[in-house]
Amino acid sequence: MKKMTWLITNCSSDLGRHLAAAVLARGDQLIATARQPEALQALMQRFPETVRVCVLNLTRPEMAQAAVGLAVKAFGGLDVLVNNAGYGMAGAIEEDAPDEYRPVFEVNVFGLIEVTRAALPVLRRRPGGRIVNFSSTTGIAGSVGSGYYVAAKFAVEGLSEALDQEVRPLGLRVIIVEHGPLRTASLGRSVGPARRQIRDYDRTVEHRIYREHNDGKQVGDPAKAVAVILRAVDSAAPPLHLPLGPMDHAATDHKLGSFSEDIDAWRQLAIASDFD
Repeated sequence: MKKMTWLITNCSSDLGRHLAAAVLARGDQLIATARQPEALQALMQRFPETVRVCVLNLTRPEMAQAAVGLAVKAFGGLDVLVNNAGYGMAGAIEEDAPDEYRPVFEVNVFGLIEVTRAALPVLRRRPGGRIVNFSSTTGIAGSVGSGYYVAAKFAVEGLSEALDQEVRPLGLRVIIVEHGPLRTASLGRSVGPARRQIRDYDRTVEHRIYREHNDGKQVGDPAKAVAVILRAVDSAAPPLHLPLGPMDHAATDHKLGSFSEDIDAWRQLAIASDFD
């Protein structure tokens, strides 16, 4: 199998670090990005010849251009882009304020867009490339208490589906990783609670207590998730949608079932809405 060059956003996160290490361990080359590159010192020491570290703040498009430029300068091109960076927000939709929910979209949606746009001209030079966009269970089905994060991941899903149709004829493929709860520090570090809590929403209290009771207890194994992702990237026919874990598959099955029920129940009335 040919040696590939990867660009992974936020390699300082638990999942990003697992993926980065797996990519390098199999002999591939990597542009590892993080807001704080000193967090990647161990990775650089372990793989000095095949990894380059780049500072990347997803709210600054020029940094995305620099990261892609480093891939070209150091390794001659780019084969796989992984949009792994993410930022969460917990709280009822009425509770969260603009300065709390806007960063969710800046990172998860607009940051992903800027990195992807920067990478596409380079990816298009090498047919067979892959764009891996991280979504989650919440990108498939809405869940109480995380509406803005859900909305951001729904945007990632729609953008990725459209992008796949645009680049597939060019020899590129998009993979949407829709993972369930993985045992990482994501709940502790990157999922912030709303500053304000409205008592009327206490009946949907799960979103307030899930973080404190589940951080570090998630059932998903990041190493196993990474192994599946690598197989998908290497596949000649990778899936557009890649749900990971039983919880994600259960959510997908439930969403498809309820969607079909709504459509079937209202089909005859709804399809009669065109001009006669």
